[in-house]
Amino acid sequence: MQLPRIYPITDVQLSGLSHPEQVELLSRGGATLIQLREKHLPVREFYEQAKIAFQPGVQLIINDRVDLALAVGAHGVHLGQDDMPPGAARNLLGPDAVIGYSTHNVEQAIAAINLPIDYLAIGPIFATTTKSDTAPVLGLEGLRAVREAIGRFPLVAIGGITHANAREVIQAGADSVAVISAVWSNSGRIPEETSSLLQHLQDFPG
Repeated sequence: MQLPRIYPITDVQLSGLSHPEQVELLSRGGATLIQLREKHLPVREFYEQAKIAFQPGVQLIINDRVDLALAVGAHGVHLGQDDMPPGAARNLLGPDAVIGYSTHNVEQAIAAINLPIDYLAIGPIFATTTKSDTAPVLGLEGLRAVREAIGRFPLVAIGGITHANAREVIQAGADSVAVISAVWSNSGRIPEETSSLLQHLQDFPG
């Protein structure tokens, strides 16, 4: 899988916007792969928002919920260590679905590359305030160790990534950076913040 340099994740509480509104603004800024993540809304409301969130040229990935990804016709799902096993998700979603998988250390990353997934995520790279149940911070050295261990397997870095440190993260081995606060911190400039970060990284060789 060819990952884009940035991988925005929606956040209704942080942005104050619905998932469809967020996807529309992110796509205007050039985002082409977006994860819909929802930890607070009732499932029915998340479903209603997700099914109308599609934008041309954008792949939508549903966090955690294989059933919702299937129900709304999303392009794929992102799974955590405690979610449905990737093999079961692949059986349900089919061979063309994009399946991502969260890992938090080298051992988990090595195990993940043998699963039926398209990319793995590693983190948190830095301390983050957008998720309360995080694993220990890896830092750039931990990211480098993961890259060395998994070869060229598609790798997304997540956790505390900002405009200020995103290039370091790419240089340390990530193919893409998952961002939340980096684009939602100024809700009035979401397309501009997204475009700025994308331009900051797109010509960077890594």
